[in-house]
This record gives sequence, structure tokens and C-alpha cells, in this order.
Amino acid sequence: QVTSFQGVAVRSLCTSNPHEHPEHGRLVYKGNLAKAVLGVRFFSYSTSVFNLFMMPYIMLKTGIGFESLFIQAAFYGLIGFFTFVTPVTLHVLTKGYVIRLYYKDEMDTYTAITYNAILAEKATVFHQKDVKIPDITKMFTTFYAKTKSMLVNPTLFPNPQDYNHLMGYDKSIYFNLEEEKETEERK
Repeated sequence: QVTSFQGVAVRSLCTSNPHEHPEHGRLVYKGNLAKAVLGVRFFSYSTSVFNLFMMPYIMLKTGIGFESLFIQAAFYGLIGFFTFVTPVTLHVLTKGYVIRLYYKDEMDTYTAITYNAILAEKATVFHQKDVKIPDITKMFTTFYAKTKSMLVNPTLFPNPQDYNHLMGYDKSIYFNLEEEKETEERK
């Protein structure tokens, strides 16, 4: 590949596929809400930190004081709710959102990249046999990888076969009628 940069020809040689990651494998999924999830969580964390630093200053400067202990408890409880509960709730709801999903053909393993509590990327490696689909459709959960809930959007898989393989839909269903009869007889 030859590119011109300020009149000078620059040659670059790239031998790897841009959707390949040497450690994780081939990129099979990329979540479209990754920046939004990161932005909302960062905003929530930053407002909580700002609130923690500003509340003592506001209390001292304005002289806000309530004579009733009940009103003081309600006021501090409301501030504490928005300072601590909101970021924790956002973390719990979005911790399973898959930013990127990689697949290694030779080992039949997936690597799901999610955000952890301090907004750093966290890699979770699992086999296709570790994928469990919940019996009841749950909000914020598409499947479980071992015991961790994961959320993906099936329409964002560029290749539908990758989603089918992840969920185990490509496996043939084999019913053994003799085994079914034996289990019924045991009951």
C-alpha cells in the first residue's frame, strides 16, 4: 500500500487482518453502545466524586442546618443515594455489556471484552460449551458465560453463523427416544 504524505511516498506493509487480535483471535462482534456505556458511567462517577468534595464546602459556607434529626437524615440520605447508589446501579446493569467479542477457531474459545468497576477493559475467556442460555428472557442478559451474564445484540454480528455458533444453535439436536423412556420409567 502506497500513500502520499506531503509529497513523499510512504509505503506501509500490513500482513494481519485489522479484525484479528493476536492474543484473542478473530473479531466477531463489536457493541455499538460501548462509548455510551463508558460515557454514562464516567459521568456518574465524576458527579459522585464532585458531590463528595463539594457537600462539606456547601454545608459549611451556607450554614444549612436542620433542627429536626429526621429532616437531616432524609437530606443526607437523598444525597447519599445519588452519590453512591446510582453509580453502583449503573455498574451492575452494564457490567455484562460486551464491547468486543473475539473467537479463536483452533481452540473454540471466545474472549469477551467488558468494562470493570474502574472503567478499564476486562477480558473474559470461555469455551462455547460454557455458554448457557437463560430459560426465561432476562433484561441485560443474552447468555451466561460460565456464571457471568453477558449482553450482546444479535443483529450486530456481521456473520450470523458466528452468533449461531456462540449460542449453540448450529449443533444438531439429537433425541434418543430410549433414554427418554428410561427417565420416564424412573419417575
